[in-house]
Amino acid sequence: MSAGPHPAGPSTTGAVRHVLGHLLTPLLMCIGMGLAYLGAFHAPEPHDLRVDVVGSGPSAQVLAQTLHDKGAGALDVRTVADRDTAVAALRGLSSSGAYVPGAHPELLIASAASDTSALAVEKVFTKVAAGQDAPLKVTDVAPVSDGDPTGQGVFFLLVALSIGSYASVAVIGGAGAVLPLRIRALLAAGTSLAVSLIGAVFAGPLFHLVDHGLGGVWALSWLYTAGILLIGVGLHTFLRRWTTLGVMVLFVMLNFTSSGGIYRPELQPGFFAALHAFWNGAGFVEGVRAHVYFDGRALGGHVLVLALWFLAGVALTALAGIAEARRRPAPTPATAPSRGAATVNGNNAMGDRTEKDAEVEEELAEAVGV
Repeated sequence: MSAGPHPAGPSTTGAVRHVLGHLLTPLLMCIGMGLAYLGAFHAPEPHDLRVDVVGSGPSAQVLAQTLHDKGAGALDVRTVADRDTAVAALRGLSSSGAYVPGAHPELLIASAASDTSALAVEKVFTKVAAGQDAPLKVTDVAPVSDGDPTGQGVFFLLVALSIGSYASVAVIGGAGAVLPLRIRALLAAGTSLAVSLIGAVFAGPLFHLVDHGLGGVWALSWLYTAGILLIGVGLHTFLRRWTTLGVMVLFVMLNFTSSGGIYRPELQPGFFAALHAFWNGAGFVEGVRAHVYFDGRALGGHVLVLALWFLAGVALTALAGIAEARRRPAPTPATAPSRGAATVNGNNAMGDRTEKDAEVEEELAEAVGV
């Protein structure tokens, strides 16, 4: 007579509940990643994309108005007096392209500001030139470096810096939770230095993403990574095992999608375009572009964004220190425990350590890359 299957005992039921409880985090990550990445990248469409038509005569005015009307909000078309003014607007990051009409039409772009925006502008004016039966000459007034032909290398540098930073948060916050907060803050500062130096090696001697200004790229990298690490270490005091999900929302889901590294805000939905104005990833990407390709144009604003995120990390770490001090039990007079009590206390301590080790392992396992 064969025995039937054994019913699930209390330990099995508890283990299943434990697994189901921890499956919530990856499911939320899946939902968050899908909403963020697909919402930001799946259907880029221009809106209020600033372009110029060079010329002051009636024909230039008519062409600009016609393009503006046909664009139905996609293009913000203006006229400028001459080619030099158009180049200055491109170099000043106030325009995404300029069309010089005539028998031999020319399109001016600045691919270093955004390769995808330049491609969108080129698509529009290729059709305009074709309607005039004239080949279009494209001139790039701010080209990217030879080591970054697509102009997206800075974005992937951002990804590497971000992963190195938020994954380190899990190590410092989890494995280092027994350490005083000031030691964890020092570890965060040291880790940010290491991660930023690795980023500088990637950007310079290894992949040649930039051909000058490497010192400034390193400084921006350090400020960016230090902000993430300090915010993450501070959050760990309050969120515990949910810290990884929290930093991924802040520094992956909302950060990568609003950075402008793939599409600038004029090609994105309004939500991500709005985040671009003050999120730290946008501060890093646009700061590097301004420093390397545009003679520091608007660099101060991007540095300010990164500095404010860094200061937010300092403030959050300080608040975490206050919270941990309040949670700390008051010291009690030392008494000599009995042998039995010592055994019980030892068993309790070992149980606490085992539970803490399991929590740390779970948190480190959740600190996955993108």
